[in-house]
Formats: sequence, C-alpha cells, structure tokens
Amino acid sequence: MAQQDQRSRFRASLLLTCVIICSHVLCPVCGYLYNNRYAGDQVFRIHPNTEEEVGRVKSILGHLKVDFWQPNSRSLIVHNSTVDVHVKSNDTLRLHTRLKQEHISYRVFITNLQKEIEKQTGYRSSRRRRSASQYDYEVYHSLEEIQSWMFEMNQTNPDLVNMFSVGKSYEGRPLYVLQLGKRSRPQKKAVWIDCGVHAREWIGPAFCQWFVKEALSSYPHDSVMRRLLNQLNFYIMPVLNVDGYHFSWTTDRFWRKTRSKNRKFHCRGVDANRNWKVKWCEEGASSHPCDDTYCGPYPESEPEVKAVAKFLRKHKKRFKAYISIHAYAQMLLYPYSYKYAAIPNFSCVESAAQTAVTALYSAYGVKYRYGPASTTLYVTSGSSIDWAYRNGIPYTFAFELRDTGYFGFLLPESLISPTCTETMRAVKAIATGLLKKCKTDSNRFPYI
Repeated sequence: MAQQDQRSRFRASLLLTCVIICSHVLCPVCGYLYNNRYAGDQVFRIHPNTEEEVGRVKSILGHLKVDFWQPNSRSLIVHNSTVDVHVKSNDTLRLHTRLKQEHISYRVFITNLQKEIEKQTGYRSSRRRRSASQYDYEVYHSLEEIQSWMFEMNQTNPDLVNMFSVGKSYEGRPLYVLQLGKRSRPQKKAVWIDCGVHAREWIGPAFCQWFVKEALSSYPHDSVMRRLLNQLNFYIMPVLNVDGYHFSWTTDRFWRKTRSKNRKFHCRGVDANRNWKVKWCEEGASSHPCDDTYCGPYPESEPEVKAVAKFLRKHKKRFKAYISIHAYAQMLLYPYSYKYAAIPNFSCVESAAQTAVTALYSAYGVKYRYGPASTTLYVTSGSSIDWAYRNGIPYTFAFELRDTGYFGFLLPESLISPTCTETMRAVKAIATGLLKKCKTDSNRFPYI
C-alpha cells in the first residue's frame, strides 16, 4: 500500500507541472465571455395558477426555443409552481406579448443575461494560477485550475489525502477523486460526495473544493472533523461531468449535459443524472437526444457515469452515504426520485435530513426544504441517488444549493463563502450521524 501511494504521488508530481502550465495557457471563459452571445437574453419567472394556464404556458414555450432552468423540462410544469426560463434576445418581446395576452402572471428576473455573467465571473484573462496556500476559494475555477489544485492537495497532505482516477471521460479527460481520511485501518466506512454533475451548476465544484479545504485545515483543532477523518473515508469528486464543465467555461455557460456524440442527431450530450441504471428513461427523463434531460441510448452509456458506478459497486459494502451536490432550489432530497413511496429506512433518513437542514439554517438563517425527491421537487428516473440507494448505500442525498431563482445558475462569487459554509455544516451533520446507529436501520432493505 505504501509503495502504491509513493508511485501515485510520483505520477501526480509529474502531471502537476503539466496541469499548471496548461492552466496558465488556457484562460477561463476563453471566448472573451462567450463572444457576447447572451447580450439581451432574459430569464423569466412564470406563475401558472391553474391547470388551464399550465397548458397555455406549455403551448407558448413549445413554440419558442427556450432554456429551462427550473423545472428542467416542459413536461414537468405544474400549476401553483414557478417556471424559470432563459429566453434568447430575439424571442423576449414575443414571450412578453403572449404572456400578457393570456393574462398569465410573470416577472423578469434577469433583464440582460450577458451582464449578469460578467458580474459573476469578472474578467479572468489576467488572473494567474497560484499555489494551494494562496488558492482563492471564493471565486469559481476552471477545470484546469481545479485539477491543478487537486494535485497540490495530494502532494501537500500525504497523511490525509490520496488522489486517484476512476476512469476517463468521453473526450478523454481523467476523472479524478480525492480520498480524505486518516490511514488508520484499511476497511473504514466511507462517504461519497460528487459535484459538477450538471455543467452549469458552478457552485457544486466550488463546494467540493471548500469541503476539502475545511476538512484539512480544521483537522488539527476541530474535534468533530478529527473524529470524522479518523473514523471515515471521504471520497470527493469535484467535477464528475468534466467535459461539460469545461464546455460551460469556454463555449456555453448554460450547458448541462455531457459532451458525447449522437449518431443520428447533431445534438450532443446526455443528462448525467438520468443515465443511471434504475427505472432508466421513464418519467422525468427524455428519450430525445436534443433535450436537456436526455437519458442516453442505454443505462451507463456515459463513461463518466459508468466509471463512478463501477467504483461504487466495487466498494459498496464500505459506503454508508452518497451525497450529490446540485443547484438551485435550496432543498435536501432523498429517494425515491422515480415514485411516490417511502423508502424502507425512511425514519432514519428523514431524521438525518432534518438534522442537516437545521445545522445549515444555524449558519445564516437560510431555509431549505427537505423530503423525498419525487414529492419535494419532481419525479425523475435514472437518478444517482435512487441508484446508490438500490445498490445498498442506506443514506443517499442530493443537495440543491442556493438560491431559489433570483440568480439561478449565476450565483455571485460573493455568495460562495456563505453557501459553502452552511452546506459544510449540513454535510458534517450527516457524516456525524453515520457514526451512530439508527435503531430501525437494517443491513438489508427491500430495495426498488
């Protein structure tokens, strides 16, 4: 094991030089803030109050090419719930006119999307890559910067960090994971945390980095964190959808899917949270390759999903919790996603969620809703939390981080710190709960 660690660190040191050079050459947001492609685009929040209005909204949006933010497809629109859509500049007047004609309530959250993007990311061409000790956790980072940072974490914290790859993406990028934990015994219980499943949700990778930073810096003096890292291993994957995340920096800020090619259509990519082998491509997923919720040609068709699933299957006896970080909605969700039914260990998971949300609220008074994904958000199939639960991981959660729509996917960098600070409290609460035994838990559940 020691020789293997030495070899992996030696390889990491060689790769680190390359990644640092690449991050200097490849500036984030290369097309100079996307070649001004979002100038004049707007984000509408629409309020259909009746079933009749839902039908009219679906009809109106069906005749426009819009980018659904929340919910993420037209089929999921329901009455007494809001619809957030990104509308191109040449369609904004048309949508304003139609909604007014139909007397449907709405407001414009973002009047000029390009300006909001510039506020969020700033102009980064002159920003230089710095060492891990100077790393700025309160700005968003490109894939190259994140991977360079991962190498440095691995090099500078040999007692607590081990870096490895679970595979490669469709475009050939390595899928890196950081293992955090004291090497006290080989078969410790484990917690998996992945971020960046949907490319445009930048606050996710920011949180994964924040978690690592906080865990390592607080280990010497925080008795709770020391206990967690001594008794558990945390597997942190800052960017699962590496190709899509890279594309969201260079080309399309609001790209969601992976970047795999389709033989019959020019549309690219699959929704990496509809591609898991559990009730695959049923309600809440699309079979059309051009849709944002496209489930893929078959389960685990995406190499990113397949690599993570393979790793979790191999070590599933050790994993006691699976956590996936998303945005936005301010929710903490657990199975089931695909049906309206209670999971066998509902009382334990519900209690853990309540404790986590309470811990989160204690930081800044931000309220999160929590509950089964199907009833709290909407029904989806092929989701990672349902898959992880079905494969024997008893505590599986999906966070939908800030906010509730005012900024949407463009959460300002000034809100990275408070968002990550409160989420850190929630994740610590979940992990701490794993060290206690819930009386109604069982090693075997009558799974899906």
